[in-house]
Amino acid sequence: MSSSSHAPARRRSRGRRSRAAGTDDRPAVPRAAWTRLAACTAAAALLQLDGTLITVALPKVADGLRVSGGSTSVVLSAYFGAYALLLIPGGEFVDRFGARRLALSGLALFALGAVAGALSQTFPELIIARIVQGAGAGLVSPAALAGAVSGFPPERRGAALGIWGASAGTSNLIGPLLGGLLTVTLGWRADWWALVPLTLAAAIAVARAVPANLHDDRGATGGAAAREASPGAHRIVAAATLIAGLTFAVMIGAFYIAEQYLQRTAHFSALGASSALVIVALLVGGAAPLAGRLVDSRGERLATVLGFLGAGIGLVVLGLPGVPLSNLFTVLPLIPVGLGLGMLFVPVSRAALNATPEASHGRTSALLSAGRLLGAAVGAGLAGIALSGSLTASVVHQTLLVGAGICLVIGLPGALCLRPGGASEAAPAAA
Repeated sequence: MSSSSHAPARRRSRGRRSRAAGTDDRPAVPRAAWTRLAACTAAAALLQLDGTLITVALPKVADGLRVSGGSTSVVLSAYFGAYALLLIPGGEFVDRFGARRLALSGLALFALGAVAGALSQTFPELIIARIVQGAGAGLVSPAALAGAVSGFPPERRGAALGIWGASAGTSNLIGPLLGGLLTVTLGWRADWWALVPLTLAAAIAVARAVPANLHDDRGATGGAAAREASPGAHRIVAAATLIAGLTFAVMIGAFYIAEQYLQRTAHFSALGASSALVIVALLVGGAAPLAGRLVDSRGERLATVLGFLGAGIGLVVLGLPGVPLSNLFTVLPLIPVGLGLGMLFVPVSRAALNATPEASHGRTSALLSAGRLLGAAVGAGLAGIALSGSLTASVVHQTLLVGAGICLVIGLPGALCLRPGGASEAAPAAA
């Protein structure tokens, strides 16, 4: 074996020794990359905020527009469905016209849908408004993710995506609280009105921080281009997309049915029901940066396995008949659920983006977001089906056990398709 064949191993060994000695030989990240990450993360957090903000208001939407509680799941599914349908063309447009242009166009459409939703007088009008919002979100999402990591070398993307994932957890925290407060004090329409100034703020941040053409200031792409031709690249992207979809199906479905149960059966107020789920949002936000550091040092597989194990075990406990669903004991199994879900945001995004060239990150981001949103639509739809009959603790237990099965039976095998190694394997040098 030639000495050149040992070069990658020597580089990995030197990298491990330097990190063990307290030094970091990875490429530095310019300040502009962090500013860009903040702006794009804010835009993406807005889309996440929408789902949790609106979910809290749905029981009052049903009362105000005189529809059944189960039918309000269409409000979520219409948004997520339109969101998913626009993602793939949106990703293509990002790679062709630039992330900033697509993000600003999508935010304008999103704001228009929010205004229309606030003014809706009938349930069909509200559904049309949600479709418009979802279409705008479908343009924003791939642009935001492609822009967020564009200034980071592959070896440092875990840290960036950890911040990205933490923002999702923060949105999951703020959304229910803000939604509950607005719904209780001002009515359900206030939840839609609140999205308008938030969208404007995100648009201003994107316009200032994201360059018109991300390709101008990217680093070496030869290694990434070479990875596109590797046989495993498509397998990694497919596995990452599947895992992203499973994560959101479990999270959105569980959150939706829990909110409905606490308000309709346990007789919590909208604010009280959302406050009961704050623990999950805090844990999701706290776990994402930890996952970012873990995947940069140990690869994506370990973090994903830990995430599905934590979420699956917690949901199994919550799904056992007789386990209380509305008292302090419920908090204990929610801890592994929140930590597990938080661990799953970062590794799938890093694996897929590092497996594809930077010039096609818009399309890769679109695939990931499509998986997440299709999963969310399925999760919301299945929860709506579960709600079509009488909403009892037994129904909630059974639904949570289905979520546990998804994590343990489908998620864990999917995690094995991701890379087991650390940063060196994830970002080989360009030829």
